[in-house]
Amino acid sequence: MVKKAKNDSKKKDDKKRPAAASDTEEKKEIAEKINVEDIAKNFEVETKYRNIKGKIGLMVASIAIAMSAFHLFTAAIPIVSGKHRAMHLLFALVLVFLLYPGRKKSSQEKPTVFDYLFAIVAAVSTGYLVVMFDAIAIRGMTTTTLDLVMGFITIVVVIEATRRCIGIELPILALLFLAYAYLGPYLPGEMTHRGYNLETLIQHMYIGSEGIFGIALGTSAAYIFLFILFGAFLNGTGLSSFFTNASMALAGHRPGGPAKVSILTSGSLGMINGSAVANVSTTGLFTIPLMNQVGYKRRFAAGVESTASTGGQFTPPIMGTAAFIMAEFLGVPYTNIIIAGVIPAILYFVSLWVMVHFEALKSGLHGVSKELLPEMKSVFKEKGHLLLPIVLLLFMLFAGYTPVYAAFFSIVATYFVSFLRNSTRMDMKTLFKTLEEGAKGAITVAMATAVVGFIIGVVSLTGIGLKLANLILVFSNEQLLLTLVLTMITAIILGMGLPTAACYIVGATVAAPAITQLGVEPLVAHFFVLYFACLSAITPPVALASYAAAGIAGESPSKVGWTGFRLGITGFIVPFVFVYSPELLLQTNQYLTVGLAFVTALVGVFSLGTAIVGYLLDYTKVYERVMLIVSSLCLIQAGITTDVVGISLLVIVLYAQLRRTKSIKEIIKGKRFENEAI
Repeated sequence: MVKKAKNDSKKKDDKKRPAAASDTEEKKEIAEKINVEDIAKNFEVETKYRNIKGKIGLMVASIAIAMSAFHLFTAAIPIVSGKHRAMHLLFALVLVFLLYPGRKKSSQEKPTVFDYLFAIVAAVSTGYLVVMFDAIAIRGMTTTTLDLVMGFITIVVVIEATRRCIGIELPILALLFLAYAYLGPYLPGEMTHRGYNLETLIQHMYIGSEGIFGIALGTSAAYIFLFILFGAFLNGTGLSSFFTNASMALAGHRPGGPAKVSILTSGSLGMINGSAVANVSTTGLFTIPLMNQVGYKRRFAAGVESTASTGGQFTPPIMGTAAFIMAEFLGVPYTNIIIAGVIPAILYFVSLWVMVHFEALKSGLHGVSKELLPEMKSVFKEKGHLLLPIVLLLFMLFAGYTPVYAAFFSIVATYFVSFLRNSTRMDMKTLFKTLEEGAKGAITVAMATAVVGFIIGVVSLTGIGLKLANLILVFSNEQLLLTLVLTMITAIILGMGLPTAACYIVGATVAAPAITQLGVEPLVAHFFVLYFACLSAITPPVALASYAAAGIAGESPSKVGWTGFRLGITGFIVPFVFVYSPELLLQTNQYLTVGLAFVTALVGVFSLGTAIVGYLLDYTKVYERVMLIVSSLCLIQAGITTDVVGISLLVIVLYAQLRRTKSIKEIIKGKRFENEAI
């Protein structure tokens, strides 16, 4: 009897145990059932690095820690940008050759002899530029035979390293551009060589400021690395669990609560880590099974996770990695990019929130019992102090400090703030592990920006970018809408094989000029390219974020891909709208106009969400769905006439459904009275 009472008491305690306490254990249990590492590696080449242990593993970890320490030191005490970029690439190349196998059959536990040789050669060729940088500058950037040899070796190792850590697509694209520059265009009936000779190409790519060590790699070295390291420090202190538990406390008990938790958590963490697939592989472990438990279909749960994780890449204040490159390309402060990104990101996530809410109402899904959820007060008391470094970051950025200083002091603040609670304190082991993970997370971005330097270099050398932009204009007959559609298709196709940052750079180099030639502001054109570079992660047939979520959910990748595309449909509409209505990017001083456009756009995404789900006050009929879609498009597009039409259509649908649901309730009530009378 006593034993039974103890068991009952234990069950009761387990039932009352808050989700915050069991979060880690749940993730471990799910991870044991689902091989998450395999899922991530199947859909993200960047995570395919070796699991090296022992003395060799210690050596690799030391190099990664040294890379992070170097960037922190140079953030505090800057050095010449050319040397800084070369050192950045040197560290990245060495780590790539040691961590990433050259072939599938190569050892997954330790580097091969060829890997060591590649690492040494890469270190010598890039280190040569660090040592000889001043001498080369003194002689007016003229090259010697040794310069050319080192330059050729650097080009080869950069292409090979990119192939290993990102995939074959980007190196092939770079080689095509290099081949164009070398061979040149052949005129009909003319067989003479019209391209640039090898010496000129090597000099431009290796010594020049528009090749490998150009603006893209410079952004990676100066800004992106520090912000990735900042994200690693935040994760090292436990900010991810804070976001999860705070989201659970805020939305877990509401209809469809776990799906709303997924939106809040994945959106928050997605802007920090900058990779939709990596974000799905971490937060999806917790959110997808939880959504399944409350009754969401597996494809819908996986679609919500992939869509929310993708949206994190264009959510301020830390918009993944491509936003920093955009700021450098446009020559504007990063705060301008943050401000411009606010309204589109809100519209994207509000639309997703509306869809999961009405899907829950449609299916009769409830949230998690409040007894099983953490309390917001206790969550903030335990880890709320971890938000202080993010507040400091925003303050410094808007106070006019450079992103370099803002990131540096935010990293330092994160370390010291962690000591405010024992549960978040970073000991030396955690600190070194964080420095190592930060470097590992940044090397693929470094390689992507380095190899994209070939494309930028060829564009600046040959003018092919303008030719490709003109080609887009020819195909579109200089019609803005057709130009936008062609740019969207280009960005999505590029995104199927390239990381977001590389996809944006190529799209901004080739397609954005076509849009700006039609009178669109450069910031608006670049945001258009950025959005579709990010959304390629949930665009079938190659929707990598959706496929990773499908692996966790145990669902068909194709079904999850199309579900994610449907849930993220607002993201495909809003870029077209802000091209025609730049006020949505806050590109005007007329705040009343901006406010009105924002409010009507919010109502528009509400209409769109209910139309996609097929439920408002009741199941929507076909003609009601059509009316809601038209209503949403009218409301999202700024303008008095369109707003009036949009509101009118929404009111008509609401009135029709209100009458229908009222009559249904009366019928149900009448039947109840009949039963009572009987």
